[in-house]
Amino acid sequence: MIPAPGAGSEGAKKKRKRKRSGNRGPQPQTQTEAQKRPPVKKSYAKRVDEVSAGGLVIDTTGKLGLLIGRFDLKDATGKRVLWSLPKGHIEEGETPEQAAIREVAEETGINSEITKSLGVIDFWFMAGGKRIHKTVHHFLFTEVGGVLAPQESEVDKVSWFPLEEIVDRLAYPDEKKLILRTAGITP
Repeated sequence: MIPAPGAGSEGAKKKRKRKRSGNRGPQPQTQTEAQKRPPVKKSYAKRVDEVSAGGLVIDTTGKLGLLIGRFDLKDATGKRVLWSLPKGHIEEGETPEQAAIREVAEETGINSEITKSLGVIDFWFMAGGKRIHKTVHHFLFTEVGGVLAPQESEVDKVSWFPLEEIVDRLAYPDEKKLILRTAGITP
């Protein structure tokens, strides 16, 4: 009887190498200089929480809204202005409402009263090597007095705009959504 090809004849079998399993036990190791150094701790940006308050001031006629402007530092011409709602940090012992009234007056020169809450926005950004989580309480205000003037150290421009232009003027999407949703202003 002649076996079929490949059916087990010792002479016809191809010798196969057995693969070794991944668990081979301890292996001799050589360390590179990088491996000899202790592991480096990953450094993460420090998290900072900031809380601010501000909002949209409506003038005495009920037709204009007040915005602050800062020159866009990324604009090569140095002429582009980023318009936003006036706001600033809540000081120790202040309520969001007190801080909002104070900050609006400091940044714009306009004194105002709160008529209603518009809500809260929170967002993240990087500045000075830190991860900043900012929460901003927004209010709707009515002008009660003052003289329009930008705060020299923080604001480049302040201006009244027709309410129907406010959303289009705002530079930041979160503020646009907030005003559209809560202030009843349509573009």
